[in-house]
Amino acid sequence: MKRPFERPAQLASLESLEFDVLVVGGGATGLGAAVDAASRGYRTALVEAHDFAKATSSRSTKLVHGGVRYLAEWQFALVSEALEERAILSRNAPHLVHDLAFVVPRYHWWEGPFYGMGLKLYDALAGKRSAGRSRSLSREETLAAIPNVKEEGLLGGIEYHDAQFDDARMAISLARTAAAHGASISNRVRCVGLVKEGGQVIGAELRDEERGRVFRTRASVVINATGVFADELRRVDDPRCAAGIRASRGVHLVLPREFLPSDHAIMVPHTDDGRVLFVIPWHGRTLVGTTDTEVVHTDIEPRASDEDIGFILRNAARYLAREPKREDILSVYAGLRPLARPTDEAVGEAESKKVSREHAIEVSSSGLVTITGGKWTTYRRMAEQVVDVAMETVGLEPRQCITEDLPLFGFDPNIESDAGLADARRHYGSERVQLEMIERADRFHAAPMHVSLPLTPSEVIHAARHEMARSVEDVLSRRTRSLILDARAAIEVAPETARLMARELGWTDAEAEKSVSEFVEIARGYIPA
Repeated sequence: MKRPFERPAQLASLESLEFDVLVVGGGATGLGAAVDAASRGYRTALVEAHDFAKATSSRSTKLVHGGVRYLAEWQFALVSEALEERAILSRNAPHLVHDLAFVVPRYHWWEGPFYGMGLKLYDALAGKRSAGRSRSLSREETLAAIPNVKEEGLLGGIEYHDAQFDDARMAISLARTAAAHGASISNRVRCVGLVKEGGQVIGAELRDEERGRVFRTRASVVINATGVFADELRRVDDPRCAAGIRASRGVHLVLPREFLPSDHAIMVPHTDDGRVLFVIPWHGRTLVGTTDTEVVHTDIEPRASDEDIGFILRNAARYLAREPKREDILSVYAGLRPLARPTDEAVGEAESKKVSREHAIEVSSSGLVTITGGKWTTYRRMAEQVVDVAMETVGLEPRQCITEDLPLFGFDPNIESDAGLADARRHYGSERVQLEMIERADRFHAAPMHVSLPLTPSEVIHAARHEMARSVEDVLSRRTRSLILDARAAIEVAPETARLMARELGWTDAEAEKSVSEFVEIARGYIPA
């Protein structure tokens, strides 16, 4: 049964219905599992303690890619799988995913044949799914493609293709896709316990974080898809279980477009820690990252360290003619990668970059299904596999996965013909008509809210009405990407954002002020000292 994608209606169904599948966690993996289960026809529910993609899933490098760096580790099967999923995602969500050409600058004669052969292998693994063939570039072609590249000693470059997307907007699309197939979905609902009968999990105790009410929801199977926090729910199920994940912090800097005034991205093949570094055009900005630092403690709002920022600035400066400085940074964000812990524990703490992003699925003795690891590019296949395991665990009627050919919410087959459409509007897909309706009702709702942000009142209103945004942070961080694009500007528009939301959600003045102050406290962490 389809319900409005509004929190009260979704929450009411969570409290009153029984389900085949209950997913805990509203990031890429959990939302993908909800889409998979609901589209198969299973009675499906999903709960997220904070907001959709609040943690890792909104803090990625914004790439849908095969993983070029895995070629050096001979993980050809992993690369081939990711390339196949890249093609599927590009087909099912053209409003959110688009081709992006990368250039690897060459400063030594041997880099041409070395990287050229590797990227030809990348092409071969992609086969007919290729987004474009790699090719060698002359010095002049390289300078034209990436104008701010360091010229001294430049011999040329190698061009190859991958894809780019908006991670938080993808999460909202998945949530609405699942809901469109009958799933009951809500943010700000925390799983505080598991319900067992005869030693087997038959549901969960849930708490509505807005009202404080605790209620029970029955489900044939519970899927733990809480990312870096997966061990917390595993220990609720079994306090003696060993740790199943390790976390790694990835940090990205956002700079003005002047640092990469191009539609091409740069792939830096060598950094201090052996990882690759990406310099990417995104939403009219230049995004640079990422780091890979082992962390012991997981936090819903991880912070970049001075060392992280210095690492990125130092390695980017090796390839950029105009070297970025700390004062150039518009925003800095950090995310924690949930890496599946190696069973032999042979990988040292300083070597998390060598841990595969392959995922792991575990079923406890009580029937709790936990999925860990993985990445955005392969979320769909992960979801298919975890629902298959869940189905077999409790003996649900077998039903085939259909997501390989399932368009995601907002799918617009004509999106490529909309020349000149700004990224901020492109990512709404067919939902752009809803924004236009709001703007026709009041022309002031189409006016930019800040000279430095692609943000309009219509987007704020739409987020509150149709995308389950419940706070200023939901709107400025994830429904729009204002916080990442310019943290200082986002702070400046927070009061007006709250005013618009208050009108939609019936907030009191005190509630609006509280939402602003909570956002400002978070946003300050995105501004480097």
